[in-house]
Amino acid sequence: MPVNQSVKNALTLIKNDPSKVLGLKVGTHEINPGQYVPKADAQSAPELSFPAVSPNGIYMVVGLDIDAPFPSFDVLGPILHWIQPDLRPTRSQNGTFALKTTAPFVANYIGPAPPPPSSPHRYIFFLYEQPANFEGKKYAPPNGQNLSNWNRMRYDLDAWEKKIGLRAPIAANYFESN
Repeated sequence: MPVNQSVKNALTLIKNDPSKVLGLKVGTHEINPGQYVPKADAQSAPELSFPAVSPNGIYMVVGLDIDAPFPSFDVLGPILHWIQPDLRPTRSQNGTFALKTTAPFVANYIGPAPPPPSSPHRYIFFLYEQPANFEGKKYAPPNGQNLSNWNRMRYDLDAWEKKIGLRAPIAANYFESN
């Protein structure tokens, strides 16, 4: 599947406007776009922050591997790595907003796992304003189960955005890992 238009737009957005870079902390790494992170350091869900959110807003993050199974042969990609709705801003000491939730995921986070001998994959994260009528439970696997790998492959982000009424991402960031 070719890379979604949303992916192309987000990569262009953060290249042209650094104020749209999502704060992404992966393990001990504060991520600058395109930074390399060893896969062992990225097995837990990233911590998110962004200065330009509304204190009363509700947000959603989507994470994708856009290079699966190999950057030169991305027939299985993009692969969905995370959908977490109901993120709420909490002002942090540095004046930005940490985005946290206790709500169930739509797709549980999975860390990087490129097959050997792949070169690094790009893992991109999109921050959206969550539609007011969005009900995560409607889209989540039953009983909090993890989302199957089959439902993650060849993920169509553009279709997801349309299905639930997402507007363009307000921020994005990515790291590379293998």
